[in-house]
Amino acid sequence: MIKKLTVIICILLSAAFLLYKALDLGLFWFVYPSEEKYPIRGIDVSNHQGDINWNAIPNSKISFVYIKSTEGGDFKDKSFHKNWKEAKNAGFKVGAYHFFTLCKSGKEQAENFIQTVPKEIDSLPPVVDLEFVGNCNNRPKVENVQNEIQVYLDRIDSYYETKTILYLTNEFIDQYLDDNLFNHPVWIRNIFFHPNSFSKIEWLIWQYKSTERLPGIKGPVDINVLNGNLKILTDLKNH
Repeated sequence: MIKKLTVIICILLSAAFLLYKALDLGLFWFVYPSEEKYPIRGIDVSNHQGDINWNAIPNSKISFVYIKSTEGGDFKDKSFHKNWKEAKNAGFKVGAYHFFTLCKSGKEQAENFIQTVPKEIDSLPPVVDLEFVGNCNNRPKVENVQNEIQVYLDRIDSYYETKTILYLTNEFIDQYLDDNLFNHPVWIRNIFFHPNSFSKIEWLIWQYKSTERLPGIKGPVDINVLNGNLKILTDLKNH
């Protein structure tokens, strides 16, 4: 009986390990957006992706790129300027994103972004990343968070003359935003279901996978689909 139980446990552990490796390698995932319905795809990267060979990434598969620039009040991603320049030189549509921390003021964070990200006419609208992963342990009140986000958006929108895109998780929406999306376009992260499976939220970009494998990038990378064509992104300028 003990021998049989040991064999079963070994089989289950092996199966769990193989499943983990398959997910980690991006061999299969939970959702597969239709390429016919969502042909425009993009990636988002940071220093975690290491040294990227932008010329090796297929333009036929990837149309736009978002690059992490800043976080909180003073953190600057050390790979930002290199990625920004090389991705543009490789012919990609490029934008920058800021990771918003709940323990810094919106004004302070906006200035960090502005000091780091150049104002260039061919860039995509900026993105602010609103989620809990890696964020401050002490969670401020809902009203305080919404006020600071609004301050941030007012400053960034005005400086870059466009509407900032809100990168959101359902958890962050439920706890801090509810129906208050600041009249801004939404980039939703949902790696298990279509964003509208259980919600009527209007979204512009959907991050559906975090372990995509692409030539030019050594490890896994986030991949997204655009709900429409690239003109929708560029048309956010001056709105």
